[in-house]
Amino acid sequence: MKLPILHYPDKRLRTIAKEVSKVDDETRLLVKNMFETMYDAPGIGLAATQVDHHERIIVIDITNDKSNPICLINPEIIEKDGEIEWEEGCLSVPKYYESVKRANKIKVRALNEMGETYEIEADELLSVCIQHEMDHLNGILFVDHLSKLKQRRLLEKLKKTAKVKN
Repeated sequence: MKLPILHYPDKRLRTIAKEVSKVDDETRLLVKNMFETMYDAPGIGLAATQVDHHERIIVIDITNDKSNPICLINPEIIEKDGEIEWEEGCLSVPKYYESVKRANKIKVRALNEMGETYEIEADELLSVCIQHEMDHLNGILFVDHLSKLKQRRLLEKLKKTAKVKN
């Protein structure tokens, strides 16, 4: 089932997600629905916060053919190295892209859909995507990494677009 995606500046995007205490059928259903929503959007990553579920769950697939779905429940970065600048977009900030600096290589510990702990090492796009989605779990959007001027311009643009729609 496709879920509605919250759009910036919706205040619910600022909610800090709670840890998942038990991975159960309800969690697995949310993960399944998040993948369906992400693929349909289309996007390469989605945090539960973006679909108004404030639990520490992210789904990612950076492949073009949807062949490498990754689910990270209660993710935590345990190692970081280097720096990379990447042009990011966000399903919660449609049609807006800006360069953001993040760690180039990371190692993450998380639970999978079965509740088993695992670790994943990522670099470049996958690293950027994981960090971007983990920010969502902490109520942070990629636009928060931009200058105050760029943030103000984005909000002004969104207000104008909203007036045109109404």
